[in-house]
Amino acid sequence: MNDFIFHNPDKVYFGKDQLRRLPEELAAFGTKVLMVYGGGSIKRSGLYDEMRGLLEGAGMQMFELAGVEPNPRHTTANRGAALCKENGIDVVLAVGGGSAIDCAKGVAAAAKTEDGDVWPLVAGGVWVTDALPVVAVLTNAATGSEMDAWGVITNWETNEKIGLGGSALIPRAAFENPELSYTLPPYQTACGAFDIFNHVLDNYYLAGEATFDVVMEMQEAVMRAVVKWAPVALAEPENYEARANLMWASSLALNTILDAGTVHACACHAMEHELSAYYDITHGHGLAILAPRWLEYILNEQTAPAIYRLGTAVFGVEEGLAPEEGARKAIERLSGFAFNTLGLESTLSHFGIDDAHFEDMAKHACADGEIPGLRSLSVDDVVNIFKMCR
Repeated sequence: MNDFIFHNPDKVYFGKDQLRRLPEELAAFGTKVLMVYGGGSIKRSGLYDEMRGLLEGAGMQMFELAGVEPNPRHTTANRGAALCKENGIDVVLAVGGGSAIDCAKGVAAAAKTEDGDVWPLVAGGVWVTDALPVVAVLTNAATGSEMDAWGVITNWETNEKIGLGGSALIPRAAFENPELSYTLPPYQTACGAFDIFNHVLDNYYLAGEATFDVVMEMQEAVMRAVVKWAPVALAEPENYEARANLMWASSLALNTILDAGTVHACACHAMEHELSAYYDITHGHGLAILAPRWLEYILNEQTAPAIYRLGTAVFGVEEGLAPEEGARKAIERLSGFAFNTLGLESTLSHFGIDDAHFEDMAKHACADGEIPGLRSLSVDDVVNIFKMCR
């Protein structure tokens, strides 16, 4: 294991009757609030009216940035930053899933710059230490953005999807009511579930010796919870226990508690960001297509024991097998979870994706080097994995 520092200042209100506390949290920063949200789902569910009533009842002035895309654009974040500058916004309130929260973080960061442009921060890898405060109301368990220091912003003009990070981007408070996810379409529930699962698997779990047992057992517990409760949420959309387990798993997966002492690899995320940047596909679905093929591609004598442990600890693969045989069974179970249990399509061709951009995508993913991990990936390796997904 490596040395580590754990610090997460996000204050989480979890449960059914917590939104009434929202005005007091916002009031700590001022009275002018920019609400950032996506499409019309929060209006159809009645959440929009509830939010407006809470804020206006507390004497707050509400401004809006609507229409945030599933892969939020830098131009949308810049529109929000302009609203903040024009109206003297005190706090940015994200209402929705990871896309709304990521966009809100981009808005909050850009609003503190002279030109209000988020892209130089993103492209320059700037660690943001000065931003407007962000508060999140979560409606979709998926990205973990409600409790972490990162957002992902897309530049559609240059086909780039890149993370924006900073200590100032951790939400000051997050409101997590599992009931708000009852109306999610099955597809979004499935994609969100795999996103949670892959955050743990891809980021930290296959870290080799750079980890320690208590953290690995926590990681496995979160992945097991997703495997157990995602099919329940799909079958019974208003099952509170299922939605609550997924929502808290989303927060735990990326709030840094599970990466204590480990290394970050993120191979699938690096590759999937290219799929989203070029083809605008749903992030969790892209991860589901990539993950089993990635594990199959890196499987060898050295990597097999770690993959086999995933199978026994998370998917119930029997113990006592030869490591490579056990690892192959683990990959089969992971594929079954993604494509049978969650019902996600298994190929890139489903989205009309061919190999036209694979070389460029692989070069972007490798960032002029290799993607590190249990087995590092070159540009040629990434192209081969993309081809396996066709």
